[in-house]
Amino acid sequence: MTSGLWELVLRGVWVTIQLLFFSSLLAAAVSFVVGIARTHRLWIVRFLAGFYTEVFRGTSALVMIFWVFFVLPPAFGWQLVPMWAGTLALGLTYGAYGSEIVRGALTAVDPAQQEGGIALSFTPWQRMRLILLPQAVPEMIPPFSNLLIELLKGTALVSIMGMGDLAFSGNLVRLALQESAEIYTYLLLIYFVIAFLLTRMMRGLEKKLKAGVGKAPQKKVAAVRVPEGSGVR
Repeated sequence: MTSGLWELVLRGVWVTIQLLFFSSLLAAAVSFVVGIARTHRLWIVRFLAGFYTEVFRGTSALVMIFWVFFVLPPAFGWQLVPMWAGTLALGLTYGAYGSEIVRGALTAVDPAQQEGGIALSFTPWQRMRLILLPQAVPEMIPPFSNLLIELLKGTALVSIMGMGDLAFSGNLVRLALQESAEIYTYLLLIYFVIAFLLTRMMRGLEKKLKAGVGKAPQKKVAAVRVPEGSGVR
């Protein structure tokens, strides 16, 4: 390929990385808010969180992108640029899957830990922050890693809006070269490299979080100087 076509592909890589970053932030926020809400003591909170989860898990991400980009503007009188439309659709969709990861990890914590917090008169927020989340978050990392890879692959769906991501840029190069095998092989390799780097990053985060679980902070004991002639040895 010529340098101009490579520049087009690199711009597509940058757009894909930006979309992945913003949509993963939104998906993570939704995952924790909805996942924690699904363990709430009030049934109405659990119902609303469960309803959201079932709706977004049961609909197509592609159709959701269409809905956000084409249906919302005439309904509400404002238009989202493709980047934010893709971020909203992907973040809400994959956040619904992530909420199940959070809910499952929280409910897997030993109930005795929760009862200990109640015995210590901790508030629900204190039990969540000091007991449940420190133990549950490290267990969330492997499934969240898989979900992040799925989100990376899902970013290719935004090309239907004409957004210049990696998939859209690759298709333009294919049309310019009239060659499919070469460009799509390059696209597969680029997606693989990004996914591999994300996997290594998540594994490093998992090791770091698990390293501190169950370890009490070490306290330094100061040496006591005994006066001479006190009889203490």
